Amino acid sequence: MSDQKRIGEVDAYIAGFPEEVQQMLRALRDAIWEAAPEAEEAIAYGTPTFRLNGNLVHFAGYKKHIGFYPTPSVIEEFRAELTGYKQSKGAVQFPLNQPLPLDLVKRFVAFRVQENLARK
Repeated sequence: MSDQKRIGEVDAYIAGFPEEVQQMLRALRDAIWEAAPEAEEAIAYGTPTFRLNGNLVHFAGYKKHIGFYPTPSVIEEFRAELTGYKQSKGAVQFPLNQPLPLDLVKRFVAFRVQENLARK
């Protein structure tokens, strides 16, 4: 599948949300690209997914939050910085009524890039 088609799939996913949520999803996507410019983007498990030597992160829009799925290792590594967010073993929820912590997201992604590259 061409890169353009994959990008189009994520664009279509984002377009399915209200404009204010689309803006947040695009900002999140841009932050991920900034931290992992070599990553590939696709839809996997029905959600936007970034891959580099395996899955890096996934994200998804919901009615009241954006789900961000960086893997359990990230949640554990950054636990102290996630105290204000609902989280589970491998996910964190960013409420739609709060600004996205884009700098933190970039650090998550950079951490995941290093993990994945170390597995080569």
